[in-house]
Amino acid sequence: MEYSIKFRPIKPRSPHLNGKVERSHQTDLQEFYRTADLKDPHLNDRLEEWQFYYNYQRSHSSLNGKTPAQAAAEKSAEAPFWEDVVAKYDPQKERIREQTHERDKKIAWLKKKAKS
Repeated sequence: MEYSIKFRPIKPRSPHLNGKVERSHQTDLQEFYRTADLKDPHLNDRLEEWQFYYNYQRSHSSLNGKTPAQAAAEKSAEAPFWEDVVAKYDPQKERIREQTHERDKKIAWLKKKAKS
């Protein structure tokens, strides 16, 4: 809440709710980790190189052939400035979410029930 970031937990064992991250992991496994030696003392350097390549040089079909950096640059004009985000954020309207999905559902249900 301090940084006006909304926490949106997903239900456990629900990768379909987190498709973008799951797809990114699949690409990492197929394109980076297959060629990486996990015992290499320079693994962190190779990972940084991969990250740069992935974000600035590798085109992505989901971005119509653009790199993530190009797509982000195009959207930067639409993105609000930090001051605008902070000004519009009202912590009183935010529901604090629990990381445990079942507990979070129960708390939301109890609060909804108490209002009615």
